[in-house]
Amino acid sequence: MATHYGAVVIPARVRRPKDKSKVELSVLLAQRWILAVLRNRIFFSIEELNAAIRAELDRLNDRPLQKLGVSRRQLFEQLDRPALKPLPPSRYEKGVWSYPRVNIDYHVAVEDNLYSVPFQLLKEPMEVRTTATTVEIFFKSKRVASHQRLRGKGRYATNPDHMPASHRAYLEWTPSRLIDWARKSGPHTAELVTHILETRTHPEQGYRSCLGLMRLGKKHGDDRLEAASRRALHLGAYSYRTVKNILSAGTDRLPLEEETSTPATPPHENIRGAAYYTTQEEIPC
Repeated sequence: MATHYGAVVIPARVRRPKDKSKVELSVLLAQRWILAVLRNRIFFSIEELNAAIRAELDRLNDRPLQKLGVSRRQLFEQLDRPALKPLPPSRYEKGVWSYPRVNIDYHVAVEDNLYSVPFQLLKEPMEVRTTATTVEIFFKSKRVASHQRLRGKGRYATNPDHMPASHRAYLEWTPSRLIDWARKSGPHTAELVTHILETRTHPEQGYRSCLGLMRLGKKHGDDRLEAASRRALHLGAYSYRTVKNILSAGTDRLPLEEETSTPATPPHENIRGAAYYTTQEEIPC
């Protein structure tokens, strides 16, 4: 921030008040000539209070100094103002740093959203600087990608230039391989994986969800994964999160027909419905 504004930060030492004597003196002056003067007045709005403080501050700055015979305002106009530089054209933006690793879909996860990097950087550790408007991605201190910051969860920012010419030649996983794996658990799992890949702008954006399903299969077994996938298809919710919730709640063991006894949701403009959430699933870690 200091570099952005062309300033220098010199910290004061601990228990060395003389290092910031000018600041301490300014606090004393504000207490003596502004706060003390206004201490018995009652204000009914912040605007009224600020106006009173401004009036007392102008009087303080226009008071002649005893030793110099000129006011603080005159000294500012003579010495400080000519030395001032113009402010930068843009305000300083605070950046938050994180250090994710590139996944097999050549995206990094930043605050529940995904941003692409050149595919050659698969599995490499990145340095990410996030501001209010942008996401900058660095590899070994060199910027390799920049994206507009996304809001919400589960959204993708994919630069087509970051994609390989042939995913089969460069990636360990491909859509066909993921579907073949899912088919080993059962036809419903394969159908669910197909839906996940087909509903993405780029199939690679569904790789995380598919690999998350693979981990669920290893944890709960193929039979339970197949039953949970069947129930997710029945609900029309093609997401990793839906299958995980089904397995966590154990509803994959219940007869599928029981869902038909649930009262239907009445149509209403303020009710989104289950389909709304199928494209905004939470990103598996």
